[in-house]
Amino acid sequence: MEYNKLTEFERYVIIEKGTERPFTGKYTDYKENGTYVCKQCGAALYKSTDKFDSHCGWPSFDDEIEGAVNRTVDADGRRTEITCANCGGHLGHVFFGEGFTDKNTRHCVNSVSLDFIPADKDTKKGKQ
Repeated sequence: MEYNKLTEFERYVIIEKGTERPFTGKYTDYKENGTYVCKQCGAALYKSTDKFDSHCGWPSFDDEIEGAVNRTVDADGRRTEITCANCGGHLGHVFFGEGFTDKNTRHCVNSVSLDFIPADKDTKKGKQ
């Protein structure tokens, strides 16, 4: 995979903090075992074991890989943005108290902000 070569739409979401349309992303219903990494820099962000189906239209995770994601409260104070801790790329938003999982947290992530490394691939970036 080549990183830092983003398409116009990837730049819109990752750099300009846009959002892809619900139920259109590659990883919304993806069920493979492995690691989700940042599309921009390749840093490991989420394990597939933390992914769950929230029926919200975007990939949902109830936990991140420790230290991989930064949280920033939006200017309006209503939502919390999540970004890659390595490169600052926009991932989506995190929500609390919805009761989907025991962790009671939902990272709502744009598929376009992610790449996926299958568990059987031995790579430096995204190794599980």
